[in-house]
Amino acid sequence: MKPFLGGVLAFSLAAVAGCDTIQDQNKLLVRRYLEEVVNTGDVDRLAEFISEDYVEVYENTRYVLGLEGARKHILGGREVYRDLHVTVEQQIAEGEWVVSRITARGTHVGAWMGIAPTGKPVEITCVNIDRVVGGRIVEHGGAANMLDPFLKAGAIQAVPPGGG
Repeated sequence: MKPFLGGVLAFSLAAVAGCDTIQDQNKLLVRRYLEEVVNTGDVDRLAEFISEDYVEVYENTRYVLGLEGARKHILGGREVYRDLHVTVEQQIAEGEWVVSRITARGTHVGAWMGIAPTGKPVEITCVNIDRVVGGRIVEHGGAANMLDPFLKAGAIQAVPPGGG
């Protein structure tokens, strides 16, 4: 019987990288994507991390973005926050799913959802939920605290109770 070396090699490479399980490998892939693509804006490397049929989920609706949509999403975000930097604070993985608690920081220099640029630093806490299949992110969703950072930056004003 011929030994299967491919599996041994893959396991050895994962062990060297400190990734003993598929969940560890998936967490590393998501972390590397955030650090090496999102933080740098190097969208030429998207195909290393994102599936061609990549989907984003917002309010339970699935939007097929693919590589081109992901590219536009990253570049658009970097126009609003040119110095964008995402820090992975914590990750949990189960099966194909990776949950990352992140903090995104950047200077608000571009219009976003009708909010004029403030020129002020913004810090946004988020929970990302990514599904990884075959070594690529195929689905992304999550939640971000957008109200607090924009209140602090003065981009939006809270109305006191009673409307005035």
